Amino acid sequence: MNTKPDRIIVVDDDPELRALLKRFLTEHGFETRTVDGGAALERELTRNPPDAIVLDLMMPGENGLAVCRRLRAQGTSTPIVMLTARGDPIDRIVGLETGADDYLGKPFEPRELVARLNAVLRRTRDTGQPNTEAVFRVGPLTINMAEMSVHKSGNTIKLSSREFTLLATLAQSAGHPLTRAQLIDRAFGRNAEVSDRAIDVQITRLRRAIEDRSNTPLLIKTIRGVGYVLAARHD
Repeated sequence: MNTKPDRIIVVDDDPELRALLKRFLTEHGFETRTVDGGAALERELTRNPPDAIVLDLMMPGENGLAVCRRLRAQGTSTPIVMLTARGDPIDRIVGLETGADDYLGKPFEPRELVARLNAVLRRTRDTGQPNTEAVFRVGPLTINMAEMSVHKSGNTIKLSSREFTLLATLAQSAGHPLTRAQLIDRAFGRNAEVSDRAIDVQITRLRRAIEDRSNTPLLIKTIRGVGYVLAARHD
């Protein structure tokens, strides 16, 4: 049995919050480090990559959105939970669009952060699908459930854990349309706090990653009035 604790990096410019979260997360079994911004995070990622990142949105200089966008552009697939003091739902959507795996508004209960971290870490280890050993081939895509990897024409495609889970769910039902509610239920669980709009955002990101032309998708198609379907697979 693996008892090695999950490694978390907290990125926040508030020293009091960093200290509080480090203490709380450590008490709940995480190996926790804290940094005050994107530059320090970059150094930590090089030295000792974490299992997940807790990233504040509102920071001086390079804010959390910019940091998240840069990490994803560099191919970093480490799960990111974004923190923000803003309450506008549009901020959640923008965060998801930049590649965050989850989003938590301040003020928040530290126990909720623990729950969110555990959820994104589970998604990196288990797609939640019945057959996690399968390898699906859909057009130029090869989707390996066990390795949580996606290749297109031999090239690796980097996806966040949430994006992979969504693609894996579509792959399990390739050729059969799924409603947004079905996608949420099968990918993230019936009680997940995931909106239809968040699903649309993730589909848009997936299309940018896997389609030759995301504005005229051939792999993930929209079924008007229903939801989405992944092109029929070839096993």
